Amino acid sequence: MSLVRWEPLREINALQRQMNRLFDDVMSPLSRYEDGNFTFFPPVELNETADAVHLKLETPGMEPKDLDVQVTAEAVSISGERKTETKTEENGVTRSEFRYGKFQRMIPLPARIDNQSVQAEYKDGILRLTLPKVEEEKNKVVKVNLG
Repeated sequence: MSLVRWEPLREINALQRQMNRLFDDVMSPLSRYEDGNFTFFPPVELNETADAVHLKLETPGMEPKDLDVQVTAEAVSISGERKTETKTEENGVTRSEFRYGKFQRMIPLPARIDNQSVQAEYKDGILRLTLPKVEEEKNKVVKVNLG
């Protein structure tokens, strides 16, 4: 039997790599394999101005008919399904790639909005929503008591 030198730092580094891999798999913002299906999580950007909330969602390779957008006064729900296939043939070899996946995102809004006046634009795989605030939110002033 031979003696093996114990190096605790090596074991800590290995544990840290395993934990990082675990969090990368679970917290990946773009995709996850769940219940035998590929789930896609498109990135979202949310900006608030004095009059409106602006939402931008990246869905490359999707058509507007593949998206379902529902807006309430407090949140936006966006779901869709990606179906992308590419086929190339060169020198008698056919190469085929495909990506399928469903997604659903519920995005809470920082202010109440007028969901009857939402404007949407979809161009080059980017969905842009302009969500106007209700009048009470636009004129909201909070008095702060000092002492």
